Amino acid sequence: MKNRIRLAFTIIILFVVKLVTAQNPIIQTKHTADPAPLVYNDTVYLYTGHDEDDAFGFKMENWLLYTSTDMVNWTDRGIIAGVKEPNKTFVWADGHSAWAAQCIARNGKFYLYCPTIHKGKMAIGVAVADSPYGPFVDALGKPLVFRESHGDYDPTIFIDDDKQAYLYWGGNGPCYYAKLNEDMISLDGEIHTASIDFTGTPPEAAFTEGPWIWKKNNHYYLAYASRCCPEGIGYAMSESPTGPWKCMGTIMDPDERSSGNHPGVIDYKGSSYVFGFNYEIMKRTVSKHNERRSICVEKMTYNSDGSIQKLPWWTIKGVQQIGSLNPYSKTEAETMAHSEGVKTEFATEWERNIPWDKGAKIADRLYVTSINNGDYIKLQGVDFVNGSKSVDVNVASLYGGKIEIRIDKIDGQIISTVSVNSSREGDIWKTFSAPVSKVIGKHDLFFVFKGEKDLFNFDWWKFNSK
Repeated sequence: MKNRIRLAFTIIILFVVKLVTAQNPIIQTKHTADPAPLVYNDTVYLYTGHDEDDAFGFKMENWLLYTSTDMVNWTDRGIIAGVKEPNKTFVWADGHSAWAAQCIARNGKFYLYCPTIHKGKMAIGVAVADSPYGPFVDALGKPLVFRESHGDYDPTIFIDDDKQAYLYWGGNGPCYYAKLNEDMISLDGEIHTASIDFTGTPPEAAFTEGPWIWKKNNHYYLAYASRCCPEGIGYAMSESPTGPWKCMGTIMDPDERSSGNHPGVIDYKGSSYVFGFNYEIMKRTVSKHNERRSICVEKMTYNSDGSIQKLPWWTIKGVQQIGSLNPYSKTEAETMAHSEGVKTEFATEWERNIPWDKGAKIADRLYVTSINNGDYIKLQGVDFVNGSKSVDVNVASLYGGKIEIRIDKIDGQIISTVSVNSSREGDIWKTFSAPVSKVIGKHDLFFVFKGEKDLFNFDWWKFNSK
């Protein structure tokens, strides 16, 4: 009996360790789906769909943005477009179903292609911004693609070496494509059906939805969510951006642990990556299947003939970090490699002139909230090259509490404890400081929260070098 208890305890500990060190799914504070990564100016901009916390089916009202420069620490940038007030981008949208979007840069502008519902049918709109962070505004005042077809969704955008842009899309039927004019907001010619040859490939490689097009070493690639359900990630190759395409099989086979999938592929700092999603975070909280998805990423490898090596199902460990995180720069609290329990929230702050008047707008703020005893945030690969004498944290507190800052593991050495005082005005942001014990070199960093009730909101942190 003692051996059984010891074995059970060991299994529990190993499971906890896996959760602590896990990098997949890469976002824990929200349910995210339909990844659309964009590499721009040495940064990965990850545009995502957003499954609401109470979703049973597809309840999606806005598009989100996350950024990273090391592939493991991701910063929440908030809502960048939506189909419902107060974030409604397209006045013509029916107000629900913010499905898989993709963003691309051209001539100093950023174009976000968004599928949603118009007059009860799927349509594809396009929004434009001067920055990858937005704000994105409707470029046309009407859909770019609307044929009263249920299959006009999941757009992917590609600009070839000759500067010709292509729009591919489609779901639960054929894959469609059309050329785009240089303005990126109008079609150049007719809509075509992509020709994909599936001869000799397994049935699980068949096209279902979610296409993603790119080019590498003179080969054109079309990846997609393959045969439903469950969906894997299939792909085809061509010598032309318009095909014909030859199915090459799957990048990732379907798996019963996930009914859906949706690929996004990039090259970044010398490696290739494929993004998709699973349902692991949803499964930790509910026993039945709901559409509450979570984005994952894996490193992808090409063979000498251009074909892609098949990957196993999404691993827990995810991908390796590129470089390190600088602790001496002010870091937003919503930057994290992993977290447990916390959420992120956006709020607009107003100057308080008189009790019944909000006054002037001060700032927009995105921060970490829903912090309770035992919750934590993990940062990976933080390099204390100069040591540290103190740490500053910016929080807004009602009940107060403590932040234990630990290194290497969640119960690792405490290098600092920041005491956060309670405040009668819980929405006033204050900076608290604490000394830091000796720490040098590269470590994983854990902010572990201690206290009672709903502790505080957390905006940013910064270590001060010796």
